[in-house]
Amino acid sequence: MNVKVDELANAVNDMLEEYKNLAADEMKTAVKAAGRTVKEDINASAPVRTGKYAKSWTNRVTAESSTGIAVTVYSPSRYMLAHLLENGHAKRGGGRVRAIPHIKPAEDHGIEQLERDLARALGKG
Repeated sequence: MNVKVDELANAVNDMLEEYKNLAADEMKTAVKAAGRTVKEDINASAPVRTGKYAKSWTNRVTAESSTGIAVTVYSPSRYMLAHLLENGHAKRGGGRVRAIPHIKPAEDHGIEQLERDLARALGKG
């Protein structure tokens, strides 16, 4: 690419803008994939009595702009059970119900996947 000296700043700005848009698109794709992974991990590792709790988990894009995105993984119908199962709870007659960690491990796996995908997409991995 041949650029005159007085047009150099504009050419550099154009290239940086193109890279920013490419990086934002790659980041959005990676975040959506990580959200799907977290949902699938929770579905796979959630306690199963009837199966309704595990199947209730979903993910949704809650905020999106030209340079960012937020994905939420949640259970719309069984949200009241999530913290009880994840952390355990006291029983009515005394004693405790053991914790069944299934959300935190899925979250950690999703974070690792996101970091790996972003590093690969941006040329560092």
